[in-house]
Amino acid sequence: MHFKDALPLQSGASIRAYDLSYETYGVLNADKSNAVLICHALNASHHVAGVYLDESGQVQAKSAGWWDSMIGPGKPVDTDRFFVIGVNNLGSCFGSTGPMQTNPDTQAIYGADFPVVTVEDWVDAQALLLDALGIQTLAAVMGGSLGGMQALAWTLRYPDRVRHAVVVASAPNLNAENIAFNEVARRAITTDPDFHGGHFYRHGVLPKRGLRIARMIGHITYLSDDVMNEKFGRLQVAPTLVAAPTPFKYSTQDVEFQIESYLRYQGDKFSEYFDANTYLLITRALDYFDPASAYGGNLSLALAKASAKFLLVSFTTDWRFSPARSREIVKALLDNQRDVSYAEIDAPHGHDAFLLEDTRYLGVVRSYFNSKVAV
Repeated sequence: MHFKDALPLQSGASIRAYDLSYETYGVLNADKSNAVLICHALNASHHVAGVYLDESGQVQAKSAGWWDSMIGPGKPVDTDRFFVIGVNNLGSCFGSTGPMQTNPDTQAIYGADFPVVTVEDWVDAQALLLDALGIQTLAAVMGGSLGGMQALAWTLRYPDRVRHAVVVASAPNLNAENIAFNEVARRAITTDPDFHGGHFYRHGVLPKRGLRIARMIGHITYLSDDVMNEKFGRLQVAPTLVAAPTPFKYSTQDVEFQIESYLRYQGDKFSEYFDANTYLLITRALDYFDPASAYGGNLSLALAKASAKFLLVSFTTDWRFSPARSREIVKALLDNQRDVSYAEIDAPHGHDAFLLEDTRYLGVVRSYFNSKVAV
């Protein structure tokens, strides 16, 4: 969808003549009361569920939506009941206007000149898209991780337009450790010789080395120690090639351990499809999000605006967005006597658990939508 008018941003800048890519699933009912907005996390997109077909009608390999286990006919968010909308955020690199696109004011690629965006800016843009679709009120807004922050922001910026908010594996803000991880990843990108101050497009190169390292850092934080040990432990790629008389003799082999091979694979894959400037923008949006900051750090005062009913879900081994952070939100909502459901799932998968098929987790969401979210 194309938007001609300028969108004012939290930074004081604005962006005009921009596009938002989106996908919908299911059918919008006559009174437009069954819409569910899905907000994506860092490296996801508007392709939330379902698969793509090629020209011959065959399913394209690896084309399933990033939350396909959650959304679809008969799934926890049942598209036989709900009209689900996935939107790619401004600044992303999957179709919506971002640093890879042309600035209409200069006719040059934005690159590093793309304006700073925040979670609140994304929510405002999503609201304009819903306006264009004729949807005034959402049955629910839902997201995991950074998507959960957007769901929370929706209840504060547009409290009269949201009946339910489902916030999964998220937090009311990032702690210092999370900001530190983001900064190390950003430095990996900005110090890549091919970065060229964010204008690498002009030079016909991509800062792939920095992107690889950024993804490797991030991926470590998304997994739990238990999962990494179970999958890889101290297994070597080819133990016979690195056998040595003593355990302290260094091998000349570039990759020795399976965990090294796995992280390099993830980094290589990421560097082929993700934009470096987008990574910088989105991690900064994560860092900036803090609705309590305008209330002296008092989250209860900040969430007093919210009138929606809430479901919050956390995972015991998620150390990046720990259950304690979800419980902060629960407490602040209860302080305001809001309707809150909370599930803490004992899952081994770390932060990535919100994307995986855990029957208890999916069951919680299914039960909530079946029993509480009316259409």
